[in-house]
Amino acid sequence: MLTPQLRLRHLRCFLETARLGSLSAAAEALHVSQPAASKTIRDLEEILGVALFDRGGRRLVLTRGGQAFLAHAGAAMAELERAQRAALDPPETRERIAVGLLPTAASELFPRAAMAFREERPDCLIRVFTGPNWLLLSQLRERALDLVVGRMPPAGQSEGLIFRQLYWERILPVVRPGHPLLRPDWRYADLARYPLMLPPSGAMIAAPVRSWLHSVGIAEPAPDYENVSLAFGRRVVMASDTVWFISEGVVRLEMDAGTLAPLPVENQLLGGPVGVSLRADAAPSSGLEGLIAALAAVTP
Repeated sequence: MLTPQLRLRHLRCFLETARLGSLSAAAEALHVSQPAASKTIRDLEEILGVALFDRGGRRLVLTRGGQAFLAHAGAAMAELERAQRAALDPPETRERIAVGLLPTAASELFPRAAMAFREERPDCLIRVFTGPNWLLLSQLRERALDLVVGRMPPAGQSEGLIFRQLYWERILPVVRPGHPLLRPDWRYADLARYPLMLPPSGAMIAAPVRSWLHSVGIAEPAPDYENVSLAFGRRVVMASDTVWFISEGVVRLEMDAGTLAPLPVENQLLGGPVGVSLRADAAPSSGLEGLIAALAAVTP
């Protein structure tokens, strides 16, 4: 517990004496007499019960106790000064919007929307979090997040949430340029001859991908990788004959740049709605509604 006799004048005098190494110099800096400064230091040492300065030489030198006290007293005084400035000129409050991002929205859609929203609402702070679908939806329900941007929650995971669709997005098998399957007469059965990278079971797109593979005769796919991360998937696919099933939004920039190429498929099982998930029991703030509007404005 803080000793009640301790005053700011004790701290100021101690800090100036430690900085200047002289009571007379400290007294001059504080605009007090030297006897008054000397008495203040003696009072402080009595309060603390420890000698703070070695008075054996011409210059005052901190004792070990004085050095320890200086380390904390200086920081305490700096915090008090910061608190005073904040009280006199409080910072403007900023609305904070916590957004959970799934991979399909993280590479292009949401960055574009966030930059456009920032131009309209510089008073809002956007905090971005990534993670698996189940975790982000759980954090949304627990109010740690304000919205989740990505695929529509599957049945059984949407309790207490509402979903606003932005657009319908395909899931594509993508390969490197020059892959043997990039030919007009490729067949779905050919997929079994190449390494497969599929979404892990916790990913939104895992079920439709496996359903599609089953529909084309690959009932028990044995993937070499399970992944939805762009960084990992791009590197493996570009360096091998791996076929990666992934949401179009994750690899749109890579396809536009020609570093990854889609294999054409016609089955509509490979697709689904993309949008925002919100809590059903909470009305969105003006900032949150503005961010959703920005997402709608940049929707492909």
